[in-house]
Amino acid sequence: MAVGYVRPARSGDAGEIARIQLATWRIAYRRLPAHVFDEFDEGWVAQRWREAIEKAPTPRHHVLVAIEQSTQDYLVGFAASGPADEAALAPGEDPLAEDVAAITDLLVEPRWGRRGHGSRLLAASVAHWRDDGFTSAVAWAFRDDPATNRFLTSAGWAPDGTTRALDVDDLLVPQLRLHTLVEEGTQADGEAGPVDD
Repeated sequence: MAVGYVRPARSGDAGEIARIQLATWRIAYRRLPAHVFDEFDEGWVAQRWREAIEKAPTPRHHVLVAIEQSTQDYLVGFAASGPADEAALAPGEDPLAEDVAAITDLLVEPRWGRRGHGSRLLAASVAHWRDDGFTSAVAWAFRDDPATNRFLTSAGWAPDGTTRALDVDDLLVPQLRLHTLVEEGTQADGEAGPVDD
């Protein structure tokens, strides 16, 4: 297993977070039209991440980064989460309870995958959720993204039966929502799962 750690994101990480997001999406969502990624403004996305890091909406919002330690440190992945809001809902769904956290992003750049970074990011997120008083968490995954689905289910997450489809350039991309309990003693942090993205 790689030597690495997770820390809170800093303003200077925003550009690298945006780069990792685009690089990971290009591989994970190859079936989307190529121009979707060509129109991705990395600078604009980096600015949004900088704002999320510097001006979190609440103290319960967190952006974490995974660092690979070698001859130098490399930022290789990130996770963002906070209280479940409208982005965590399916169309027409009632708001979720205040004690539900939501992962908005959890990505590890593919070339750094299967080295424990995803598990460390998830475990650190769960620790924050427990400290912040959350009792459960949800995350959306693309239905046709076996790596993310396998990673979360190996960590004790399960589909909650809620689905939706994102309209990406007139292509409907189906998603399913997974959920888990985050009380002490549950497997939600990924430590026991065999998939190590």
